[in-house]
Amino acid sequence: MRALQLVEDRRLEQVDIAPPPPPGLGEVTLRIKAVALNHIDVWGWRGMAFAKRKLPLVIGAEASGEVDQVGPGVTGLAPGQLVSIYGARTCGLCRPCREGRDNLCEHVSGVHGFHLDGFAQEKINLPARLLVPAPPGVDAVGAAVAPVTFGTVEHMLFDNARLEPGETILVHAGGSGIGTAAIQLAKKMGCTVITTVGSNDKIEKAKTLGADHVINYREDRFEGVVRKLTKKKGVDVVFEHVGKDTWAGSMFSLRRGGRLVTCGSTSGVSTDMNLMMLFQQQLKILGSFGCRMENMADAMQKMAAGLVKPVIDTEVDFGTIDTALKRMEGRDVFGKIILRVD
Repeated sequence: MRALQLVEDRRLEQVDIAPPPPPGLGEVTLRIKAVALNHIDVWGWRGMAFAKRKLPLVIGAEASGEVDQVGPGVTGLAPGQLVSIYGARTCGLCRPCREGRDNLCEHVSGVHGFHLDGFAQEKINLPARLLVPAPPGVDAVGAAVAPVTFGTVEHMLFDNARLEPGETILVHAGGSGIGTAAIQLAKKMGCTVITTVGSNDKIEKAKTLGADHVINYREDRFEGVVRKLTKKKGVDVVFEHVGKDTWAGSMFSLRRGGRLVTCGSTSGVSTDMNLMMLFQQQLKILGSFGCRMENMADAMQKMAAGLVKPVIDTEVDFGTIDTALKRMEGRDVFGKIILRVD
């Protein structure tokens, strides 16, 4: 069967690999339908793997699949059923796993597509417990973007930042996959949404998603515009995932007692921070990584209800994946790039 492997930094190859064996106890064989590309794929592609890994490695950290076969002991799943795939190989046994705090697993083996073989292959065997059924009304693309694109945002905004209706939020990189999700989710609950984008052609697109104010950060200092828009009070929440380049401005954009929630550092992993501002303004900084499987289910229910929708930039195949990753690296996208496998 076909698979897309990273064979060395910045070099991907389509290869033929052996199909998986029949599913074992508690396992399901999935036929992969769609893979949603993320910055974690870019990091792995250009050699920024922060853990030991062995090449060649099948890429793809976020995907949907159709149940092909179910193994012994599997209930609640049947052949032909569409599912969303949790991207980390958790143990399922530790206390966080048993309590539904999946992203705090104490014995996680790694992230698929980054440390472990990922989902850019035609079939794969996975533990049934890592699969979240897609409700009626959610297609393969919607299920593919539930684990990272929407699940991450659900966890950031609602589990960690505790975003409330009527609050004001600054969403960085509103044209990114998680940025487009954050704009929609925050707006649908009645928040005022300010977002940043890197080019003027993204301004109207962001407004169409529900952003009240859009700032081109290449032309204006976003923190100055935010202070002006909020009459010098600042925002209640900053949705951070850019890192070094925006960190100081994000801190300055917060109101007294405000919350900054971050899940990424695409512009750099280290930065300076004004500690006096932190304690005098009583700011809260919240780290967030991945999501709980419940977040994936919640996101897909909102998609099924028509409250939010995936924003798709382009769809690609195995032969055009390199171009897609280069565009993502250059931030030349609005929404998600989807790799079709079926």
